[in-house]
Amino acid sequence: MSHTLPALPYSLNALEPHMDAMTVELHWSKHHQTYITKLNEALPAFSDRISLDLASLQKVVAGTNAAVINNAGGHYNHCLYWQNLAPIGSSNPQPFGDLAGLIDSSFGSFDEFKQKFTTAAVSRFASGWAFLTLKNDGTLAVHNTPGHDNPLMDGIGDVHGIPILTCDIWEHAYYLKYQNRRPEFVENWWRIVNWDAVVNNFEKYAKNGQAVPF
Repeated sequence: MSHTLPALPYSLNALEPHMDAMTVELHWSKHHQTYITKLNEALPAFSDRISLDLASLQKVVAGTNAAVINNAGGHYNHCLYWQNLAPIGSSNPQPFGDLAGLIDSSFGSFDEFKQKFTTAAVSRFASGWAFLTLKNDGTLAVHNTPGHDNPLMDGIGDVHGIPILTCDIWEHAYYLKYQNRRPEFVENWWRIVNWDAVVNNFEKYAKNGQAVPF
């Protein structure tokens, strides 16, 4: 299949003032699009993977090459990232339902979870991603990954499972507005997290052992 850039679920300026319109436009239409273009160029070398949807592709990128791994991960991670955001956060300012209970039992409280996630995001050296993942053993993990790795990738990284929330900590995600102030970017990112989408990712997909499809 040929992978394409999905439309944003909001306008380019909808995330302001926490995320500026130019950053969103360049990040989505240039950076994200580039990963898709390069993925489509790299996949023909692995004919058995061309027909896979994006989520299924993540599971089998190990054993391909850096071009497939980096660009498949870049495409999937960005799809999850855009979906995780909303203009005013969401109708719920924090997790609810079973996910809220699991966060409390896993991390102590929502505030402790936020602190752990923030630490994972700001402490990642160089480029990468921070994730909240439902691990294959049914427990939650907060962790970060280098480059465009993600926990769906079997054989890559230390945490494996289904990511339901992610924060992009590559500099292109925040540099125009925040320069080198990654902690400030992450602090404001929390204000536009779409908890409705994250809970849906958990309830509809992760609890059933399915990756969020894009």
